[in-house]
Amino acid sequence: MQRRTSFIAAASALTMAVGLAACGSGGPSDPAADSDSPSMWALTGSSEDIFRSSVERWNEENPDNSINQEFFANDAYKTKVRTAIGAGEGPTFIYGWGGGVLKSYIDAGHVTELDEFLADNPEVKDRYIPSVLENGVIDGKTYALPNNNMQPVVLYYNKEVFEKIGAEPPKTWEELMALVPEFNEAGIAPFALAGQSKWPNLMWLSYLVDRIGGPEVFQAILDGEEDAWSDPAVIEALTKIQELADAGGFINGFSSIAADAGADSALLYTDKAAMMLHGGWIYQNLKKDAPEFVEAGDVGFVSFPAVEGGAGDPANIVGNPANMWSISETASDEQKESALNYLKDGLFSEEYTQAMIDSGAVPAVNGIEDQLAASEDKDFVQFVYGLAQDAPSFQLSWDQALSPAQGDAMLANLDQIFLGEITPEQFAENMNATLGK
Repeated sequence: MQRRTSFIAAASALTMAVGLAACGSGGPSDPAADSDSPSMWALTGSSEDIFRSSVERWNEENPDNSINQEFFANDAYKTKVRTAIGAGEGPTFIYGWGGGVLKSYIDAGHVTELDEFLADNPEVKDRYIPSVLENGVIDGKTYALPNNNMQPVVLYYNKEVFEKIGAEPPKTWEELMALVPEFNEAGIAPFALAGQSKWPNLMWLSYLVDRIGGPEVFQAILDGEEDAWSDPAVIEALTKIQELADAGGFINGFSSIAADAGADSALLYTDKAAMMLHGGWIYQNLKKDAPEFVEAGDVGFVSFPAVEGGAGDPANIVGNPANMWSISETASDEQKESALNYLKDGLFSEEYTQAMIDSGAVPAVNGIEDQLAASEDKDFVQFVYGLAQDAPSFQLSWDQALSPAQGDAMLANLDQIFLGEITPEQFAENMNATLGK
């Protein structure tokens, strides 16, 4: 289709871009900042332009509180920031997801408590949706504040290829499996998947375990209960993943596709794949990478299907309630003061919030219903807002909720599940050995 960028061209361009981005900007992003300015490490991709514009505006208006900003691709950032923080050389602003990774920083004394700041500035606390703000609370104290949008994982689909074979998006796992041979016979991969990055595989496990056993199953894992990974819901979820892979559910060569390159999304908008399970941030990326696809109304989105007989509520969602800013405890007093000033007056300014909505995202703040209704992307942003508002459970991505040691082991073992190299029982045995670590 001529109106869409070819997959090969898109993937090549994006691969080159991410190769550059993975190295970071290599220095101050704004001439107004200097080496004594607070440093901010953020991710390339969906919210990059909003972060960049916000800091540039802040530095122009606050030359005595300027910020030195750098960007990194997702996969590279996670390793770099953990290493830097561990060495006491992390950035002033620490970009994160909350959960077990944040707790590991707190336990090592690397993150500043924010409760006194919030008590002195109650309008900052009041701006956030409480359930999302709670994601930055560890052991009753606040260590991180949301910095962008609510990001539940949703099932995206290409409306045009669905129309081509006369199909409807699946509402149940049985319907999902029935679509696999139909799309394969039509020469279209049922699902795009960036298996090389490993963490996209996790979205399948998280949703299936929740649908089959409910959120209590993962809570037992978080609590470190003995043999928690051997729960029947985990075994059944892993079995279903392997059944889907064996049926040809994922595109050939999925283990060589990287998420940071955006190649999985390109498969969807170039009609090579019919569906993709991914986070809410992908809609923002589609608007940038394939605007014709979005403007034509060809991107569809639905909740993850129910599993027949499962104990989990189909209204439950998994993903990221929001990304967060923490402040480094090892920063200088001047850097901390400047950083807190930005959190108070720069983050979620009127321009910041509107820019996020205009990008196709739903900021994690109160009082934006009218702005969402007026958005040119109102179908998607209201869908996401409704999912988050109505969900009995909004479970944080497991690789962030768990400790770094458990999260890394889980992604490595799950990769082997998708490749058929280990059984569900072997996965459970391997992961049970990590409980409490």
